[in-house]
Amino acid sequence: MGNERLRDALLTAGVTVEQVAEKTGVDPKSAERWMTTDRTPYARHRRTLSTLLQQPESYLWPAAVPPERQAAIAASEVVGVYPHRSTIPVDLWDRLLDSATDRVDVLVHAGLFLVERPTFIETLATKAAAGVTVRIAFGDPDSDAMSLRSAEERLGDGVLSARIKYGLVPYSTLLDTPGIEFRFHTTTLYNSIFRFDDEMIVNNHVYGVPGAHAPALHLRKLGAGDLFTIYTKSFVDVWALSRTASW
Repeated sequence: MGNERLRDALLTAGVTVEQVAEKTGVDPKSAERWMTTDRTPYARHRRTLSTLLQQPESYLWPAAVPPERQAAIAASEVVGVYPHRSTIPVDLWDRLLDSATDRVDVLVHAGLFLVERPTFIETLATKAAAGVTVRIAFGDPDSDAMSLRSAEERLGDGVLSARIKYGLVPYSTLLDTPGIEFRFHTTTLYNSIFRFDDEMIVNNHVYGVPGAHAPALHLRKLGAGDLFTIYTKSFVDVWALSRTASW
């Protein structure tokens, strides 16, 4: 039985067997057998492939990474833990946004605190002009999901929808800006996600607690880890179910 995960990852990344052989320093036939048989590469080769394909070792070769190591890697991906999102230092948000060179992904209900930063909108425009891909998904203000969430956070009837509509106003200048895309989602949001290249803030949602008062994690992607990847996939899945936003 072959390794279909590895095969699919190579196809998705546009990487050939010959390139794998070159990167790992093995014979092309050996590299081919990593896909066509159950043969598992040595650890050093797994690390090289994981980095090359941007996929965690635990995904490409589940049996090769023992649970204890997976747990240790996951712990290493956690840079910091904050009891409340509001306690995240302002300079950390600034550094994450300023240092992004590839992508900025944001998944929120309203995310009002972001636009409270005087230069946030201007910085997004500058980043997009420099080639950074910016994707922001807001809660659909007219959806039943947002009405339910408003009740669960004890905000009052229609308050969350009103906050979303109010929060959208500053982004109006960015509509139709190349490199920036906005969408509305109607999903049950368990976490707000803020990705800046290979670092991420995950704001956990707690029943009855506003997002600013709920805990948050600061994560950094590791080649062998899958904690960062789990939240990245969550964003992608919600994004795929979302619709283009207009207001």
